Amino acid sequence: MTAQAAAPSLDFDVLIVGSGLAGLSAALLLAPTHRVAVLTKRGLSDGASAWAQGGIAAVLGEGDSFASHVDDTLVAGGGLCDVDATRFVVEHAPECIAWLQSLGVPFSLEDGHLHLTREGGHSHRRIVHATDATGAAVQATMVAQVRKHPQIQLFENHTLVDLVIGSKIGLPQKGCVGLYALDAATDQVLTFSAPNTILATGGAGKVYLYTTNPDTATGDGIAAAWRAGCTVANMEFIQFHPTCLYHPQAKSFLITEAVRGEGGRLLRPDGSRFMPEHDERAELAPRDVVARAIDFEMKKGGFDCVYLDISHQPKEFLLEHFPNIYARCLELGIDISRQPIPVVPAAHYTCGGVLTDLQGRTDVPGLYALGETACTGLHGANRLASNSLLECMVFARAAAQALALLDRKPAPQLLDWDDSQVTDSDELVVLSHNWDELRRFMWDYVGIVRTTKRLERAAHRIALLQSEIHEFYARFHVTRDLLELRNLVQVADLIVRSARSRLESRGGHFSRDYPELAASSEPTVLVPGNL
Repeated sequence: MTAQAAAPSLDFDVLIVGSGLAGLSAALLLAPTHRVAVLTKRGLSDGASAWAQGGIAAVLGEGDSFASHVDDTLVAGGGLCDVDATRFVVEHAPECIAWLQSLGVPFSLEDGHLHLTREGGHSHRRIVHATDATGAAVQATMVAQVRKHPQIQLFENHTLVDLVIGSKIGLPQKGCVGLYALDAATDQVLTFSAPNTILATGGAGKVYLYTTNPDTATGDGIAAAWRAGCTVANMEFIQFHPTCLYHPQAKSFLITEAVRGEGGRLLRPDGSRFMPEHDERAELAPRDVVARAIDFEMKKGGFDCVYLDISHQPKEFLLEHFPNIYARCLELGIDISRQPIPVVPAAHYTCGGVLTDLQGRTDVPGLYALGETACTGLHGANRLASNSLLECMVFARAAAQALALLDRKPAPQLLDWDDSQVTDSDELVVLSHNWDELRRFMWDYVGIVRTTKRLERAAHRIALLQSEIHEFYARFHVTRDLLELRNLVQVADLIVRSARSRLESRGGHFSRDYPELAASSEPTVLVPGNL
């Protein structure tokens, strides 16, 4: 879409797209010195952060160490974690927990101290949590702080359309100078201007048919950054959470890793345990191992699901540690103190994303990426449980500190969005069909287990969808559904391109044609224009 005529724009020091833990942390840290705009395409609490159950990993317990947390992260990451980034995150974890405590986050306590639980892949108890709804507790505290801050202006129900790159519109600034966003209330595209923009839009779980992610997880920031010229990395590594509640009335309800950390066992429908047959760590193996094991058992036995049994724990224990899971399952007729929980794997976390440095900077000047949108090097080929919320905070702090050191620049004057040459679509059924088709073939062809042939078929279908969506985007007024589908197809393309280039199995990428680890391996890096 081209710009047409000069019009007033919304000018700020920093634009933040996304209202999860990464975006709101950055907003609160920048607000004392910067005029900040937070844009989010639904409500402030509608992203994935509020859905996080398990907790935040931090070295706080006796006998634990930074070195141990680093080692656990490197093992889970399948040899592709950046060691410097991993150390950076781990060593800044305790101060991030202290900051959240100072904001009033109601973490679970035991004898007056933070209660630490353990999750798969961790060698020690180091998960700080608020019962089994940590993300919701943190998010509620953050939202309350952000809403009352005079330096933060909120734009809910505003969907990112595209970033504005100065050099592409004839400005002397070469980097990101603002963005266009669709206001759902007025159905108009607004122009936002700022010398610095932070993308914190989350991951892309909705590219798959089954996901633990909320409906907002459509890869908006990753796709927009790619279109703006950013390098992306490790997009083939999609983490599938092993245990999503399997029930016709349950949509995307996650059964936290901590259930297995507290002794939960995975069972076949006949009640037999199977994880020890797949890995010596059994139920506490990393997520990719457990997800593949469940996928194997389901396909081998023709099961619709497997079962996670925590009924050996006292009811009082379950009510104390997993009150939300207990209540939700009971609503569906499952008493977890007496019955096992039906579970299936589901797409959970995008381990790759927009490549950044240790300050959250992308390779486009003025543009930062945080949280699940970014590829910082922390997760490698597979994310260790409860490292994601931690990463959000550590890099939000790093980006805020980097921005504080920059010379203040005025927001550039931008041109208004031009939709004078487009019309309203009368073929929205096409979008609905394309959305469904994309999510189904991504699940079938680019899911937990992949083959070269499946990836080729997916690439062919993506090319057809991209052509159709490009035509829609050029001819019709933009809608949120169109923008999300456009972004999902772009992210699907990046996932498939990355997966086709990795001729081995590692972490979240498993290929039946290349089942072994390669002797040496590097991150998968995609650069716009070099494909």
